[in-house]
Amino acid sequence: MTTRRRFTADFKAKVALEALRGDRTIQELASRHKVHPNQVGTWKRQAMEGLGTVFSNGAEQASRDHDAEVHDLHAKIGQLTVERDFLARGLKR
Repeated sequence: MTTRRRFTADFKAKVALEALRGDRTIQELASRHKVHPNQVGTWKRQAMEGLGTVFSNGAEQASRDHDAEVHDLHAKIGQLTVERDFLARGLKR
């Protein structure tokens, strides 16, 4: 029985960067690093898609974090309101 190999993010980045350079073909890179050519292509595509986030100033992430926090707080307010109303009805009886 063989175990699955796990690659570190640094290894993936190194292979993807070599693929982006274009000095060698994906087949050559795959045989050099002992991975499947599809995996090299996937890492290359992921690197290209993620390049925009490397140069962002973090404002988008802060906005998403803020929106998520507001959503969580609204949910908590709703929960507390329901609990308060339930307990108030119990006291009236």
